[in-house]
Amino acid sequence: MLGNGGNGARTPCQYITIYQTMHNIENTLHALADNGNLRAIPADSTASSVIDLSSNDYLGLAEDRSLRAEFLAGLNADNFQPTSSASRLLSSRQTSYTRLEYRLAEVYGRPALLFNSGYHANTGLVSALGGRRTLFVADKLVHASIIDGLQLSGSRFERFRHNDYAHLEHLIKKYGPEYERIVIISESVFSMDGDYADISALAAAKKRHPDTLLYIDEAHGIGVCGPQGLGCVEASGLSGEVDIMVGTFGKALASSGAFAILSESLRQFMINRARSLIFSTSLPPLCAEWSLTTFNKALSMDSERLHLQNLASRLQQITGSKVCSHIQPLIVGDAQRAVALSAKLLDQGYKVLPIRTPTVPPGTERLRFSLSAALPLSTLDNLKISQVF
Repeated sequence: MLGNGGNGARTPCQYITIYQTMHNIENTLHALADNGNLRAIPADSTASSVIDLSSNDYLGLAEDRSLRAEFLAGLNADNFQPTSSASRLLSSRQTSYTRLEYRLAEVYGRPALLFNSGYHANTGLVSALGGRRTLFVADKLVHASIIDGLQLSGSRFERFRHNDYAHLEHLIKKYGPEYERIVIISESVFSMDGDYADISALAAAKKRHPDTLLYIDEAHGIGVCGPQGLGCVEASGLSGEVDIMVGTFGKALASSGAFAILSESLRQFMINRARSLIFSTSLPPLCAEWSLTTFNKALSMDSERLHLQNLASRLQQITGSKVCSHIQPLIVGDAQRAVALSAKLLDQGYKVLPIRTPTVPPGTERLRFSLSAALPLSTLDNLKISQVF
């Protein structure tokens, strides 16, 4: 906060500083606009005439009106709790959270800990693991929330080339001997590219080096991949080698919040060290109850997962994507062109938003297609990629 003169008025120097600050902000906005990177919150696009290919509602649960109606029918003035009114460590209302954590622990076979969002989970968990004697080695394309957690940790971190496990090994051998603990971090399904990490290669790297933890972010795998939609880690059969697995409720599970699957000792450690957990007002208990409902529902949605795979195959035929996934990028390489192509697709009735720097590296600007099991295969029949290029 700027100080004031003795009479409460700003000095000339303070006015100059304010002007320079605002001038720099305006210059930044102009530069973003000139480069095609100026973002704005989009208008509501829930009209039935627009097919949304940018949502993360992978299972279509967000559109399941019957499930919503069933959930609402069970609410009354006693159990409708729209606020926690405190952080998790202070809240009087714990039943909804503990019920959800117990269910997660029952299914995954290890303790669970809830967070307010995937961003809160990654920033809180990663930063808590840090210290002067910890080395992080993370895939180049991990979520921004992980990068922010790394920066908050104060630890040294290195980034290996995307899915390049020889480079991961090189970095561990080069820098690992200087540190007491190494933490390897990767996503399972990468949010902007739709490709998959090799969980077995990551687990093997952990085994080769003592005092190493393996951290996998399953934000885009939960609900979609593996047995019962429990993620790529479960599908790999190597869950015992993954020390921390992070999942989210805000994508395929059509709710809000996130969770970590971890050991009891790590859970207790995070309760005492993860600042995003300690210092945030908890999600509403009502939200935790809805998350429990959608999680249980998703366990039995194998037919929807199969349909999603079929949609992915159909989309791949249309776009020529290198990956057959519920997330498929169409690399454009220029922000302004990505914006223009997105507008052309909207004219066709498809919402496919452009992804630009800094979300993706410069030169890899793209359209990101994101599929939902709520869409019939025929939805993609009128998608004419050749007409927009």
